[in-house]
Amino acid sequence: MKINRQARRDAKSLFQACRPNGLLDEAKVREVVTKVIEGKPRGYLGVLHYFQRLVKIELARMTGVVESTTALTPDLQGEIARNLGARHGAGLRLSFVVNPSLLGGLRVQVGSHIYDGSVAGRLAALNESF
Repeated sequence: MKINRQARRDAKSLFQACRPNGLLDEAKVREVVTKVIEGKPRGYLGVLHYFQRLVKIELARMTGVVESTTALTPDLQGEIARNLGARHGAGLRLSFVVNPSLLGGLRVQVGSHIYDGSVAGRLAALNESF
């Protein structure tokens, strides 16, 4: 779907209105979408399409997965969450997953950023260097 400049500007302004304190407010997102659908302004489908894209990007940016070979203690999970929160901002949603194929260490993915401190990752890097 081709989206014109005005629809992009409108979607960006609606998106900024859904982030009152810098964090995406899901209730405001629902409210904005409902009001746009009810009002049906000119080009509203393009606005909603681009608005959806912005919301998806923001949600992906604020979602992370921490993989480890064994289950992490709650203290260690809290420390990892604090460190990643300081680096990527407040509102980061983390999930902790056990992945025995890592052989050791941690692999963290937050949005498009990947931090691989696993033994499997280092072995793969070593293999590629040869």
